[in-house]
Amino acid sequence: MSVNIANIMTLIRILAVPFFVSAIVYYQPEHDYLRYVALGIFFVAIFTDIVDGYFARKYHQDTKIGAILDPLADKFLLMSAFICLYVAREISTPAGIPLWILLIVISRDAILLVGGAAVYLTRGSIDVVPSRLGRMTTFFQVIAIIGVLLHLSFFPALWYAVGILSILSGADYLYRGVKVFNDSSR
Repeated sequence: MSVNIANIMTLIRILAVPFFVSAIVYYQPEHDYLRYVALGIFFVAIFTDIVDGYFARKYHQDTKIGAILDPLADKFLLMSAFICLYVAREISTPAGIPLWILLIVISRDAILLVGGAAVYLTRGSIDVVPSRLGRMTTFFQVIAIIGVLLHLSFFPALWYAVGILSILSGADYLYRGVKVFNDSSR
């Protein structure tokens, strides 16, 4: 693995996931500080994603392993956050994550992971280029997680935005993946 700042930031994000999950799993109302610990870890992970992207683009630090690990790190972080915050209802009260949002987010990310693996296995490489819609989806998902950890009361519009954007970006990535398969079979 090429050691550069972008890849180090990705590894830090991957390593942050178990600490984030632990802070949520061990949360009890009498240990409310753990909610803020989880939030701090989440902010660090998001910051590493921003730094990773900046260095990869600005200093041409894109590597083959980085192209695979970066989206995986994002998926692990966001999927872990949605699952843990849904299951650990006491940490997310009063702004709990609705089950239908959890199912949409997890289904989308699982389909993307399986699709990405299929492209990689059939082509021997994968070129993951996030779409504008995908970035917007991630932004709204991050805002929702931060809001849940801060116990902000959401009106349903945010959940609908997360759900609709997740479905649309998932369909967009699915369409792009099918196009890659069709183009490679010619």
